[in-house]
Amino acid sequence: MSLTAGAQTYPARPVRIVVGFAAGGTGDVLTRLIGQWLSERLGQPIIIDNRPGGAGNIGTEAVVRAPPDGYTLLQVGTSHAVNATLFNLDFDVIRDIAPVAGIARAHLVMLVHPSFPAKTVPEFIAYARANPGRINMASAGSGSSPRLAGELFKLMTGIDMVHVPYRGGAPAMSDLIAGQVQVMFSNLPAVEYIKAGKLLALAVTTAARLDELPDVPAVGEFVPGYEASAWYGLGAPRGTPAAIVDRLNRETNAALADPTIKARLADFGGTILAGSPADFGRFIAAETEKWGKVVTFAGLKPD
Repeated sequence: MSLTAGAQTYPARPVRIVVGFAAGGTGDVLTRLIGQWLSERLGQPIIIDNRPGGAGNIGTEAVVRAPPDGYTLLQVGTSHAVNATLFNLDFDVIRDIAPVAGIARAHLVMLVHPSFPAKTVPEFIAYARANPGRINMASAGSGSSPRLAGELFKLMTGIDMVHVPYRGGAPAMSDLIAGQVQVMFSNLPAVEYIKAGKLLALAVTTAARLDELPDVPAVGEFVPGYEASAWYGLGAPRGTPAAIVDRLNRETNAALADPTIKARLADFGGTILAGSPADFGRFIAAETEKWGKVVTFAGLKPD
């Protein structure tokens, strides 16, 4: 009875969403966007708690160990699907985190500093083969989607690049713009940097070209079968009452149907990832299997 009563009055105080990366990355920005909507619909503040480090594992463990009362949520993403194989963890996201709702899938863009000698994907591959180990590839962390997109590219082209992990997408992007690293498969909105000439887009990682970057080819045009994307959603500690999970799911799906929210997601190159908690759980399981195979086949290790 107490659980039912608690679900009916939920939320009675602020709700915290833990993001396992630094502020400013795509996952952080999208979580804040949905958090603002949830705050207005639930009538309580939604606090975004950035806990960067450990490729997102520090923040995840904090949520795994939090009370399952709906007041601590987790921004779930591609890194969680990767980390399950990449790290020897004391927790299991599929077991210990209840899926709440998907938010979006987003494309990535293969970006280089304008001073980089290669201006196309074939030129990049040729340069990398001629200079093995001399290209520094930035990412938002060991298990992040930018890292895995880059590793998949390395695997399918046979080139060697040095992975440089950061504590989030924003600091990685800053160093790319500054020329401290040479390439990044970025899931940050990069159109403004491209148009300003601060970065050069070699390709997008989706299966086809994007409307917002029609002149930028897909990696798959040069590397047949290549495709990678980032995804984002919400989870809660295992044991969170189903009534609370269902309410959060309904409100998140309502946000994804709102024209203003949909337009903002489009700005990130995102496609809606709406559905039930069970739908999102199946999606997480499939992604964990997919990227686990890449991690194992490529022999990846944490940096």
